[in-house]
Amino acid sequence: MDMSYPSVTRLGTKGEFMGHSRFAVYYIAPEGELARFGAQWLGWDVIAGAAADPLPIAGRDDVTMTPRKYGFHGTLKPPFRLAEGTDPDGLKAAVSGLAARLPAARCDGLGLTRLGRFLALTPLGETEALSHLAASCVTDLDDFRAPASPEELAKRRGAGLSPAQEANLVAWGYPYVRDQFRFHLTLTGRLPKPDLPHWEAVLQAALPPLPAPFVINSLGLVGERPDGRFELIHRYALTG
Repeated sequence: MDMSYPSVTRLGTKGEFMGHSRFAVYYIAPEGELARFGAQWLGWDVIAGAAADPLPIAGRDDVTMTPRKYGFHGTLKPPFRLAEGTDPDGLKAAVSGLAARLPAARCDGLGLTRLGRFLALTPLGETEALSHLAASCVTDLDDFRAPASPEELAKRRGAGLSPAQEANLVAWGYPYVRDQFRFHLTLTGRLPKPDLPHWEAVLQAALPPLPAPFVINSLGLVGERPDGRFELIHRYALTG
């Protein structure tokens, strides 16, 4: 097991998970400069499950409002409610088993990127191994996902989906998986076009040195708390 990560398991007094309404599998940066920056930039520490001291940058609070509740992360399996007949302990065991079968994924590094009108960190170089890792999380854990509600489906379709994205939505409850997946660590909400260069410059100045290579060597099981914010439940080393 990768002992570079502290083990985080949030349980109640009888061992049950603490009121999480949805779950997801994320890449969570290991504790260090990048994780600290992400928490301070967004104002929420997904590892600690607590507010972080925000960076004193004018306007930062407004542009990070949308991604704040999720914490600094890269999605591998998007948030889902548990299917009938499943439970958090079973999910935890399944994520542990999946991590034991999958190897770490390596890319050349990370770079600041425009994704439409959002800013994010995205991987550089070959991403086939990372895409395979995410696809495995989506498909191998899908028995734990409750079907998306009609309201959720309508909201997704309101953004305008391609035929491939619609097929993913029907199959997996989310449009941007498998062939439509692009790994990213979100840094802002949707920005007005004229503001993009300003926030690119702000982020370039604020970012710590980015990892090169960039390696994903664990799966983070996260849960949505009653207050709507996500926190790390447990981290599983990829040892396959």
